[in-house]
Amino acid sequence: MYGIAMNLSMPSLTPRQQQILELILRQLAEQGLPPTRGELAGQLGLRNRQGIEQHLRALARKGYLELSAGLARGIRVREGARAVLALAGGLGSGLAGLPPHPALAPRLPLYGRIAAGLPTLADSNIEAELLIDPALFRPRADFLLRVRGESMREADIQDRDILAVHHTGSVRNGQIVVARLGDEATVKYYRRSGPLLTLEPANPGFEPIHVDLRRQHCVIEGLVVGVVRTALPMRPLP
Repeated sequence: MYGIAMNLSMPSLTPRQQQILELILRQLAEQGLPPTRGELAGQLGLRNRQGIEQHLRALARKGYLELSAGLARGIRVREGARAVLALAGGLGSGLAGLPPHPALAPRLPLYGRIAAGLPTLADSNIEAELLIDPALFRPRADFLLRVRGESMREADIQDRDILAVHHTGSVRNGQIVVARLGDEATVKYYRRSGPLLTLEPANPGFEPIHVDLRRQHCVIEGLVVGVVRTALPMRPLP
């Protein structure tokens, strides 16, 4: 009874909001990933995504969803939402009180090789979605990025490692960031003095990248908040 009382205390949904929530749950159950705004608009027969965005933000304010800024599929259904739909006789029927379905477990998109001409966080750059809880990192991780090369070796970031990244453009000197210059994304230490930006490697075999922001455009895609090591090094026997 305690769980039902908690769910009943959640704000009520409009018919359209309930429909959108059920569509999200259905795609999670069938495909293991949430829909994009465009996919939701198409399923509802809408011509633009602005109305969808307004409904998603309303669902987030009411506590049914968590939205990750900048991610096309950055929609997560909060656990209490399933119970509310079950009580309403919707798609969530039979799910309340059960352990979370694997499709609803916390996961993060993994971005791999960056395609020329596309934003770093374009859907086409997603290699996979990994079952990693974003709340394991501080600040919370929004996406994962696979490392290419050895330029950050002395920061203990190796080739093929997976970085957890908090999506933000607000960073401080000395932090490790994901920066985008033209079609290239790079992971480096951030150093800025006025309009002059230096992206420093952690490997003496690589040169720093100097950027004059008055003449060049540089986008900070996010702050590196952790490393997911895909393999541990082996030490040879003496």
